[in-house]
Amino acid sequence: MTTSEHHLSQAAHDRLKAELDELTTVGRIEIARKIEAAREMGDLSENGDYHAAKEEKGKMEARIGHLSALLERSTIIVEDGPLDEVVAGCVVTLIYEGDDDEEQYLIGSIEERRDGVAIVSPSSPLGSALLGAKPGERVSFEAPNGELTVEILRLDR
Repeated sequence: MTTSEHHLSQAAHDRLKAELDELTTVGRIEIARKIEAAREMGDLSENGDYHAAKEEKGKMEARIGHLSALLERSTIIVEDGPLDEVVAGCVVTLIYEGDDDEEQYLIGSIEERRDGVAIVSPSSPLGSALLGAKPGERVSFEAPNGELTVEILRLDR
């Protein structure tokens, strides 16, 4: 996977596509109305409503650009069959060597976020070390404070 490629579940892809559709239709119309209403108030140089609406428009257009690029470069993950190795889109339960606490990580994009599960990019040191590994295996990766080893306990969708 290249750094510009994203793996998304069908649910995340559909959610992002719906958000993009909403922003490019209803969102743009609402912002245009806010800007027009603020313009009608007069002097634009000291018009807080106008500047706020323009700032909101800029943020919305940035989100539209981000979503468009993300969806264009995304691959939908097929979520069928049993998981026998770490793949993008799965949740890995692991334990760090020398620690007793289990931790869960979703291997994927921040757009796949779920409550209670940290996100790890497949291209990160931990993510790339985990890809292809199986439950019961130990993998090592280079962290900022030195090499760390984890044991993969189980995989979930």
